[in-house]
Amino acid sequence: MALLELYTEYNRVWIPDAGHVWRSAEILKDFHLGDNVLDLQLEDGTENHYPVDPAKPQLPPLRNPDILVGENDLTALSYLHEPAVLHNLKVRFVESKIIYTYCGIILVAVNPYKQLHIYGDAIIHAYSGQNMGDMDPHIFAVAEEAYKQMARNHKNQSIIVSGESGAGKTVSARYAMRYFAVVSKSGSQTRVEDKVLASNPITEAIGNAKTTRNDNSSRFGKYTEIGFDRRYRIIGANMRTYLLEKSRVVFQADNERNYHIFYQMCSCAHLPEFKNLKLLSADEFAYTCMGGEITIEGVDDGKDMEETRRTFSLLGLMEDFQSDVFKVLAAVLHLGNLEIKNSGDGKSSVPPSDPHLAVFCELLGVSAECLARWLCHRRIVLVAETVVKPVPRERAVNARDALAKQIYAHLFDCIINKINTALQVPGKQHAFIGVLDIYGFETFDTNSFEQFCINYANEKLQQQFNLHVFKLEQEEYMKEDIPWTLIDFYDNQPVIDLIEAKMGILDLLDEECLFPQGTDRSWLQKLFKYLDDNPLFEKPRLSNEAFVIQHFADKVEYQCRGFLEKNRDTLYEELVDILRVSEFPFVANFFQEEKQKPVTTKVVKVRPARPGVKPANKQQRASVGDKFCSSLSLLMETLNATTPHYVRCIKPNDEKLPFEYDSRRVVQQLRACGVLETIRISAQSYPSRWTYIEFYSRYSILMSHQEGDLSDKKQTCKNVLQRLIQDSNQYKFGRTKIFFRAGQVAYLEKLRLDRLRGACVTLQKHVRGWSKRRKFLRMREAAIILQQYIRGTKTIRKTVTAAALKQGWAALVIQRCWRGYRMRQIFHLVRVATVTIQSFTRGRIARKLYKKMVEEQKALILQKYARAWLARRRFQTMRRLVINVQLSFRVQQLRKKIEEQNKENRGLMERLSSLANSHSHTVDRLQGLEAQLEKSTNQKVSLEAREKKVKEDASQITTQLQKEIDALKLEKQNLEKKFDASSKEAKESFDHMKTNLQEEKEHEARFRKIAENNIEIQRIDHEKEVETLKEGIKRLKEERVSLQRKIEEGDQVNAELQEQVIQLTKHVKIIPELRKDLNNLQNQRNNMDRKMREQSEQARAKMNDITRQLLGGVVEESGLLGLTPDDSEKNCEVEDLLAAFDGLQKATRILENHQREQKEGYETQVEGFKLKVDHLENENSKLQNLFQEKSNVNENIRQEVSRLSSENSVIPELKVQALELQRQKQDLEAHVEEQSRELTDKTEEITNVLQKKIQEESSQRRHFEEKSEELEELKRELEGRVEELGEENDHLKRQLQMESEAKSKLRQETSQLTADNMDFEEQLDQKDRLIKKLQKQMKSLETSQRAKQTSAPAIPKDFLGMLEYKREDESRLIQNIILDLKPKGVVVNMIPGLPAYILFMCVRHTDYLNDEVKLKTLMNGVIGAVKKVIMSHLKDFELLSFWLSNTYQLLNCLKQYSGEEEFLKQNTPRQNKHCLQNFDLSEHRQILSDLAIQIYHQFISIMEKTLSPAIVPGMLEHESLQGISSMKPTGFRKRSNSIYEDSETHTISSIVQQLSVFQSTMSQHGMEQRLIKQAVKQMFYQVGATTLNSIMLRKDMCSCRKGMQIRCNISYLEEWLKEKELQSSNAMDTLRPLSQAAWLLQVNKSTDEDAKEITGTCTELNPVQIVKILNSYTPIDDFEKRVTSSFVRKVQSLLQDRDGSTQLMLDSDYRFQVTFPFCPSAQALELLQVPSSLHLGFLSRI
Repeated sequence: MALLELYTEYNRVWIPDAGHVWRSAEILKDFHLGDNVLDLQLEDGTENHYPVDPAKPQLPPLRNPDILVGENDLTALSYLHEPAVLHNLKVRFVESKIIYTYCGIILVAVNPYKQLHIYGDAIIHAYSGQNMGDMDPHIFAVAEEAYKQMARNHKNQSIIVSGESGAGKTVSARYAMRYFAVVSKSGSQTRVEDKVLASNPITEAIGNAKTTRNDNSSRFGKYTEIGFDRRYRIIGANMRTYLLEKSRVVFQADNERNYHIFYQMCSCAHLPEFKNLKLLSADEFAYTCMGGEITIEGVDDGKDMEETRRTFSLLGLMEDFQSDVFKVLAAVLHLGNLEIKNSGDGKSSVPPSDPHLAVFCELLGVSAECLARWLCHRRIVLVAETVVKPVPRERAVNARDALAKQIYAHLFDCIINKINTALQVPGKQHAFIGVLDIYGFETFDTNSFEQFCINYANEKLQQQFNLHVFKLEQEEYMKEDIPWTLIDFYDNQPVIDLIEAKMGILDLLDEECLFPQGTDRSWLQKLFKYLDDNPLFEKPRLSNEAFVIQHFADKVEYQCRGFLEKNRDTLYEELVDILRVSEFPFVANFFQEEKQKPVTTKVVKVRPARPGVKPANKQQRASVGDKFCSSLSLLMETLNATTPHYVRCIKPNDEKLPFEYDSRRVVQQLRACGVLETIRISAQSYPSRWTYIEFYSRYSILMSHQEGDLSDKKQTCKNVLQRLIQDSNQYKFGRTKIFFRAGQVAYLEKLRLDRLRGACVTLQKHVRGWSKRRKFLRMREAAIILQQYIRGTKTIRKTVTAAALKQGWAALVIQRCWRGYRMRQIFHLVRVATVTIQSFTRGRIARKLYKKMVEEQKALILQKYARAWLARRRFQTMRRLVINVQLSFRVQQLRKKIEEQNKENRGLMERLSSLANSHSHTVDRLQGLEAQLEKSTNQKVSLEAREKKVKEDASQITTQLQKEIDALKLEKQNLEKKFDASSKEAKESFDHMKTNLQEEKEHEARFRKIAENNIEIQRIDHEKEVETLKEGIKRLKEERVSLQRKIEEGDQVNAELQEQVIQLTKHVKIIPELRKDLNNLQNQRNNMDRKMREQSEQARAKMNDITRQLLGGVVEESGLLGLTPDDSEKNCEVEDLLAAFDGLQKATRILENHQREQKEGYETQVEGFKLKVDHLENENSKLQNLFQEKSNVNENIRQEVSRLSSENSVIPELKVQALELQRQKQDLEAHVEEQSRELTDKTEEITNVLQKKIQEESSQRRHFEEKSEELEELKRELEGRVEELGEENDHLKRQLQMESEAKSKLRQETSQLTADNMDFEEQLDQKDRLIKKLQKQMKSLETSQRAKQTSAPAIPKDFLGMLEYKREDESRLIQNIILDLKPKGVVVNMIPGLPAYILFMCVRHTDYLNDEVKLKTLMNGVIGAVKKVIMSHLKDFELLSFWLSNTYQLLNCLKQYSGEEEFLKQNTPRQNKHCLQNFDLSEHRQILSDLAIQIYHQFISIMEKTLSPAIVPGMLEHESLQGISSMKPTGFRKRSNSIYEDSETHTISSIVQQLSVFQSTMSQHGMEQRLIKQAVKQMFYQVGATTLNSIMLRKDMCSCRKGMQIRCNISYLEEWLKEKELQSSNAMDTLRPLSQAAWLLQVNKSTDEDAKEITGTCTELNPVQIVKILNSYTPIDDFEKRVTSSFVRKVQSLLQDRDGSTQLMLDSDYRFQVTFPFCPSAQALELLQVPSSLHLGFLSRI
């Protein structure tokens, strides 16, 4: 659309104005080509006729729509021109109190002259890592962009901060360097970033001064290079300075001051360290009181001096150097007070008694006489002689001032060099970011050489800026595939050539300086002569001592007076020689360096490595202009080698008033700093650029239904735009964006507004039509009624006459009589009818009453039965509940019995196998006995023969033995003496051993008590089994007594030996038959067990199939405890036949007991099955009621369900079934209608299947009954066989006893003679053995006790909840249970906290053993391993969650079983028995608590890092409410972000999903619910703080629609809390500030009542945040209104008394204090098993 077509009615334009620069006006009439005037109306209501040339119409610039005003980027404006920029800055600065604004690549910073809360560390961290266009404009955003590009592109960066004095350049540069120092910590001991920041107070003290425009004006240019290493941490810095204003040392204008350092020193003159400087007050020194101002309001020079000295020390500049600096500065002050008198005849002199002369010479160590002479004289070297010539007072004063300036300049350079040295640290610099704080374009009433150099530098910087902007524009067009067209932009190269080219201004100035008699006027005449033809150089009309240069910003008139003197910067050589030989080395070194160099004077000290400039055809001493050109050239080379970033500082007013906007001053600076040139370059091409998504979202209202239905949004945008704007040259389609000419976005906004206005008009039309029609119908109805009454009245008046009245009266009389007669007749008739009706009615009422009474009686009967039925149902319900409780208890008991039975089955199988082995051994022994019997018969014959021989030899032997006995008696007496002595020694040792044994017995007693406790627990759990064992023991005792009686009857063995042998041979023949019977019995039992096992497996498989059909295919799992059978056997001697038969008898008895217990087990199983049937019937009856209430299923379905319940009797895990049935109940409630239809179709099929299953079950039960009967018969047969075996056993015992007695007698007779000789030797040996036995007694007792404890009895064991491990297996335990354990295992997730329970059971065992060393090593190993796992997996969320849960569980276990009363309240008696007995682990609990806190904080950090990227996009940027779009144009800063890039899009669903992942992971790992609530509360605080901080820093998010989006997203989070049942976590309280901020965006903000409501509601927001939101509020449509400044001030006045934080940002790093509440565990440690998948087989349960 052509630009002229936009000048239509209601559009607004800008017209020039003398006072406000530009004024807004509204077009009253459409403008057409050829009109010579444009009718306008100003904002104050006055009309204005703007003249227009019809031939070449120059129309005033159009004003942007209000929606585009106040944007973050000026390039987002549709109309780009000077008034639009000026107005946008004013709206942001005055109304929104925003000082930063983007203008393409420039950051425009307006000085607020007020301290703002937008520079804290929280703000720095908020901008760190963000894209430049994502947040509000800020100096931190520019610094972050430079830092990011340096790290990403590996290229040096520069930040160019410019502006006139008082615009805030120094502060902006300081904040940029502070940003780098905060975000890129060096991590070294040198803290170089602190030193970089510390250099600012020093440079400001020696280089800044108060001017009429600025209280802290930088009087030099500074370029600071901040170096970074390869990890992009600050490694050092280097500073370059440019064009120090030396003249300020000796001269200050009115209301100005000298450099700050002088006043700081004077304020500290009373301090001891400054006494020797003999300082006076600042108003007593000529160099400090010249401007009349010695103080600055709000500035304390004394405190600033303390800060300066502190930063000197921080930089490593010690007291000696500081003292030297202060001496030089004091000497400069005293030099200024040096009085030079006029002596007449062009002579001058210095009084020798001048006190300041003496102080100056004393401080600097120079000769007072020489100084006084050469200040007033000059040496002239001629060809033949040297002449000393006096100089007049004026030149002497100039020489004094030149000396002071030169000393200060050298001191300034020295301090800068020292600072650079202090900022250098070891290490190689990888890249740098330069911060250039340089003077902006200056134009004063009187402009001299300094302003000329400053403006020359700004010309060079502007040229570089123009080229850079042009380059970026070209890159943008090439990136978007837009044809590039050459843009004409201002090139200031002619101005630069005018200044620096050959025969230019500087060249002519240097040439004139070569002539001794050269003057400013002669130089000016040369300028007029050589540069008169240059259009950029002008001669002023009213002055002959000035010249004018047309700079890029404005015309500047320079006064030529002083140009030559300032360019020469001359200092007499005699004065230099005096200082060169100074006794003060610090000063002497200044001029010694100058002597070695060809350059004698130095204004600015550039890096020493830079070679000096060698000018051609000039004197060796370089001029100030030449040196400045060299430094500027080096600076431009540096900037051209880096990527520049521009900050333009603007001074809003000259009075330094906060948030006051002077349009004339601002527009002058905008023209000077290049902002308007940037706008002009952008406006010449396609300044407005929208992404396709932004365009689609904003202008979808202009699309037709056909265009809106297209899936390709990019093509839709093209179609719409081609239809709306016919001229294709007004826009271009890029790859990701649409480019618009100036004004086209405003035209689209006009179309959009027209469409919305048309829609509103349509709605208003229909609403108003309906309202008017309704009002009309009411009025019409009222008019008709009025007409009726009026017409009736008129008719009555027309018809009323005298005759009519008489006739009317007669008619009334006749009517009265007739009506009376008729009424009487009617009355009689009605009376008769009434009586008749009453009779019938009363009869009907009586019958109805009777019927009601009958119904009430019946109802009472029904109520009686119904209430009885309800009472029975309640009773049945209570009984079902009681039965459920009983059933759950019985199921637990049954489960235990089943486990015990399985253990016994396995033990019996192994015992039967051992019994078979022992039986085979017995058979072998019997065969050996047969052979021995045969041998004994043969031996008997030989013994009878030998007996006779022995008797004969016995007499001979007795005589010999008698002799030997006599000899032995003598030996016996001797041995008895020895024995007495040894017995005394043995007694003493025995007493000693006795004391030791006493102590060991006490220790044994403790162990015995522990063993007795364990035995007591076993005794309580197995009382019935013990009673049966007692009966068996009693029977065995009786048998033992009978056997002893029989043994006493063995005296007749020799006589009856032959008979017994015969009987024994007979019995031996019976033994093979017995062995066959036993083998048959064993085979039968094995077959029976195998059949029963197969049948039980078949039944279980069938029942599982039925269960799957009933429960929807749910697979049940059950775990069985393993029991190691007792495999110990008794070793029998070959001849001990009696022991073999005892074993046989015991085996038969065990077999009998097993058969009896197996039968009882089957009976208990049948009872359990019946109970299960009853319970399942109750559960299914509930389901039947549910079906009846929800789907009205008929009675047949309930019967089938009850039959289904009978099939569930074989489910082994009833608890799992109950949970599954509960889940099915919920599913059935949700899908009851579908199930009702499906069940009716499948009823017959299920009925048939169930009948078959029931028949199979009944057949299986009959089979079980038959098997039980067979077992009974087998038991009776076994009992009979056992009785027979018992009798045979007794007979064999008697025979074996007789045989053994006979053998023993024979042995006694043969060894009787030798036994007497060994008695004495045995007595001695017994003493030795006694000592050894006593020594070994302790070990034997310990081993016996451990054997008793660890031996596996034949009866089932009761576990104590402890795990035993060997000390050498400790490392394996920690490795498997901590280091190698993965949190994703099935076993770990099935039992939450399993590792903690296992570790605590090991701790309990070490406490049980009272092994302190083992306990300490275990606890230290566990804590160290957990720390190792956490440190090696700091970013693994699941592992952190897993170990946080287990550490917390282990801590709870240590508390629960500590034995402390506060932790025992909720324990069961069984758990109280498991408490620790020997050690106090409170110290380890504290260590575990600290470890858990550490894990928790790392756990929270991982969640925050995971959630942070989704918070701002999900809570703010994503449009969760469809049709509520807040999309607005972005501008240049967003151009790099493409909507077609493959990037993850975060929504509120992403946040909720991530929170669900966190919550499910924590719940899966068994984390305590209160700990989960604390973590969720912390996450919600992170969401609220991050979102609110982003709102505070993003003006584009402060709108009414965005408030709606935020509140909607908060409701989603609240729904998530309700879904997860986490409302009690108080997480929503952390979102109150965000919720109130969203409410504040939506509420009305116009009246006083609104202000009071805001202050009363927004209690969680501090005043700074409320005012920030109000100032940042941005309307999205023209129908919304901005917040007025008066309303903001009203709210501020109401918030004055509110106390609270003044911080703008919430601390997103704040952590709520974590607490670990004690939560006792209900887990029974004795029932806990160690899964085999953990590879902990070396652990054994106790």
